[in-house]
Amino acid sequence: MFRRKLKALKYQLADSFEFDVESNFKNVVVWLEDHKIRHYKIEDRDALRKLQNPDWQEVFTQYLKDLECPVIDSDATTILDWLLGLAVGLEYGDHAEKYKSITAASLAAKKLDQPQMQSDNPLDKLNFDDPDFKAGVTSLAQLLQIPRHPDHLVTLKAVTKLISERLSPDALEAAKSNIPSETVKPLPLANCVLGFETGDYVMSEAAKILRLLHIRELRELQTRINEAIVAAQAITANPRTDERLGKVGR
Repeated sequence: MFRRKLKALKYQLADSFEFDVESNFKNVVVWLEDHKIRHYKIEDRDALRKLQNPDWQEVFTQYLKDLECPVIDSDATTILDWLLGLAVGLEYGDHAEKYKSITAASLAAKKLDQPQMQSDNPLDKLNFDDPDFKAGVTSLAQLLQIPRHPDHLVTLKAVTKLISERLSPDALEAAKSNIPSETVKPLPLANCVLGFETGDYVMSEAAKILRLLHIRELRELQTRINEAIVAAQAITANPRTDERLGKVGR
């Protein structure tokens, strides 16, 4: 998720950048300060450049405070994304005229090739890379107990899917009708027969769960098939007759 911005900033190791490697993270931070952000004077960057310093994290935290970073209490992924966004903004400001001419030429070409579309949908005007938007997605994911993905848009897709499948009016109504009665007792997983051996207890238990979920999906599919058959039979067994047209059926 960072390589596109790193390439835009002409970071030489963008293609091989791995966020999970701590040294890569530190090197990018120092490179951004030296080449793009340049918030500190050159002589004041020594502490940030000492990557092996055991107190480097404290130095980095103070650096974020000096930058007035709004996501200083977030995880490293969010912080690095904010730093890259800041660097891109500063890079644009340093070469504004260059980028404006390119942007103007691109827009002119698009106007000639494509019709202009105007949308009244407020969602089309959202900035999905805005730090406040990302923070809102993170808060919503935590509220719904959804594991957060490094790409906030993937997290948003998971939130959307859960809400549509579990929290929509139809889903809530269906959940009420599927509440088991007090006379129905749950079947212990230990009493379920897998039908084959995996050689590993954890894998066998997971396979049992997957098999039960598959059986439930098959039952739901069979129910829908039965409903379709009943609907088709209702049409063919009781057709409407229009004697004026001399036709039978709908």
